[in-house]
Amino acid sequence: MRSGLILSIDQGTTNTKALLVGRWGSSVFRASAPVGLLHSASGRVEQDPQLLWDSVLTAIAECVQFATGSGQSIEALAISNQRETAVAWDTESGLPVANAISWQCGRSSDICRRLEPHAQGIRAATGLPLATLISAGKWTWLLENNPKAQSLLQSGSLRLGTVDSWIIHRLTAGTVHATDLTNASRTGLLSLANLAWDGEMLRLFGIPVEAMPKLQDSSGHFGTCIGIPGLGGAPILASIGDSHAAMFGHGRFGSGAVKATYGTGSSLMAITPELARDTHTMARTIAWSIASKPQFALEGNIAMAGAALQWVGEFLQLAHPASQAASLAATVADSAGVYFVPAMVGLGAPYWDASARGTIGGLGRSHTAAHLARAAVDAIAYQVADVFSSMEQASGIQFSALHADGGATRNSALMQFQTDILDRPVLRSVQEDLSAIGAAWLAGLALGWWRDLSEVAALPNAADRFSPTMDRADRIRHLGGWKTAVARARLHLENGL
Repeated sequence: MRSGLILSIDQGTTNTKALLVGRWGSSVFRASAPVGLLHSASGRVEQDPQLLWDSVLTAIAECVQFATGSGQSIEALAISNQRETAVAWDTESGLPVANAISWQCGRSSDICRRLEPHAQGIRAATGLPLATLISAGKWTWLLENNPKAQSLLQSGSLRLGTVDSWIIHRLTAGTVHATDLTNASRTGLLSLANLAWDGEMLRLFGIPVEAMPKLQDSSGHFGTCIGIPGLGGAPILASIGDSHAAMFGHGRFGSGAVKATYGTGSSLMAITPELARDTHTMARTIAWSIASKPQFALEGNIAMAGAALQWVGEFLQLAHPASQAASLAATVADSAGVYFVPAMVGLGAPYWDASARGTIGGLGRSHTAAHLARAAVDAIAYQVADVFSSMEQASGIQFSALHADGGATRNSALMQFQTDILDRPVLRSVQEDLSAIGAAWLAGLALGWWRDLSEVAALPNAADRFSPTMDRADRIRHLGGWKTAVARARLHLENGL
């Protein structure tokens, strides 16, 4: 046998990826399986938990086949996952109660309005604003609207969890119900002070602690695989939310390190020396937890990053919306004064304005579809800059650079505009699957492949560097136009227009 491998599963919103990672910290094989989103006419967004699991099995099978064919063993599994998506299942049958409620779904808006008098207490305890993003409101909606969930709750057979818990449940044939502290910190139910499920939050949302998963470190033993072809007895040694895994995968573990993941949405995370003070603009979260020691961070979430470009492509009726819109944007040097605020589902950090709606401004007779597409690319960078600036203010730390990862970072025009607007270097990871890599590194620590974070930080981790070239006057002008556009997006519904 050659040296062993870690199989790292990254279950995302639109696909499940699986990597085989060696002791040198890089991948030797990659598999992927698509995952569908279900959209209703009322705007609800769901996913079929069984199809999520099927995609995991498909990606696993390809990795097992490669490892077997190359004479290598799979020593352990690691999991990174889309966060906040809420799953409920019957522990007796192992079957889901209903479709998973996507992190993108806003159906808990009425529940959030009902709990508004408790918003400050929720944020103070859990680090999260009261918003439709958090898992707690999604589970509350399910418990209040699904008779099967109510029946299972009465019988004690109901299990609630985020996608990581669902995957662990299936990998272990239902013997383990667990989650790590990063995923728990995104539910709106975890006490950041005590690192335990918060009794008051559970009461407010009407969620029984008996249905919730056991809390564990991000690096550690989450059970063993049972009944999975080619993986029988293999341990699960890491589980972590995808944004946190990407932060870990950058290999920058000191206070002041900040990254942005550019995907369907975007997440910025900045490492803080301790749990930061309560802030209205940023979420406080756990970056990861190792050996019972949590690493705290600030986080800002953007709902529509790559999704903004996808929307423009669909609006223009392009056959391949995202890729063709990006190509269209590349045909012009800039947006020529067009600003697109992609607030179709409201604005996330640092505004947290659910009533804001998308706007396109600055249009003139000479503008073309290409300028709109370029404005969508620029909007990603502007939103990241808003969060970056607010993070500096909340942390009291001036960040020296931004580490970038995710599919949209392949757009070099976006990366250059990002560094120009931030006036800081942007370091784009050359590793395409950073969340899966970060999860694998955590499993490697549990395996003893690396002794500590200093050895992990020394692993190969190349990045492309983008440096600012825009002059100060142009930067101020661009940012001023964006701020005006955001203000108009936030006024839209307030004036009943």
